[in-house]
Amino acid sequence: MSQEQGPITRKTPSGLASARPEPDESRITAYLRAHPDFLLRHADLLRVLTPPGKDNGGNVEDFQTFLIDRLRAEVERLSGDNRDLLITSRDNLSGQRRVHEAALALVGAPDFEQLVHIITTDLSVILDLDIVTLCVEVADTRWPRAVASGVFTLQPGAVDELIGTGRDLVLYRKRTGERAAFGSATSLVRSSALLRLRFGSKRKAGILALGSRHEDTFHPGQGTELLTFLARVVELSVKAWLDLPEE
Repeated sequence: MSQEQGPITRKTPSGLASARPEPDESRITAYLRAHPDFLLRHADLLRVLTPPGKDNGGNVEDFQTFLIDRLRAEVERLSGDNRDLLITSRDNLSGQRRVHEAALALVGAPDFEQLVHIITTDLSVILDLDIVTLCVEVADTRWPRAVASGVFTLQPGAVDELIGTGRDLVLYRKRTGERAAFGSATSLVRSSALLRLRFGSKRKAGILALGSRHEDTFHPGQGTELLTFLARVVELSVKAWLDLPEE
């Protein structure tokens, strides 16, 4: 008695098996009946499948089509949310990497002049900004007054006026930069962050000013943990080189 033979696989001239034919509608229908939750697990198919029309006659509405259209819209919304979340996560990781790179550059400065150069020149490149400046309130002669073009001296009390009393930073969006912080580059700045620096006493204060030509680089409501961390690294580095006492 002969045994039942399985399906014969045809060989191509190269010896490779030919492509398997697509399943017919009967097999697809049988699979879907056996797996009624298929569309729940593959909701993205609702965007490409065409729902059947239904003519109920008169003024009777077809709610089936309405529900499917609503499901499609929901799938589109969730897909958009996922894309936005992915972009935000990538931006956060990129920002974290840049700030860590900046911190390493600051702590590796071999002397005070090089530290100032890193703050006022290198940080703008590392952080992908247009300008970074160091502003200090000068009340005595212990501060170098002209160590770099990116250093600005302020009158005592100016930090509170620019940032606000009791605040550590302020973020501006769609606004020209503060001339006291950005000098001749003020008109270029369209969004900025002013970070308070404390150099050992209330009489020694400063600002790390970050400026961008893009309106949305900084904006109120954004996370500030990385910016605060960068400001602390800057003030500790300055205090270490100038040997400023904790008063």
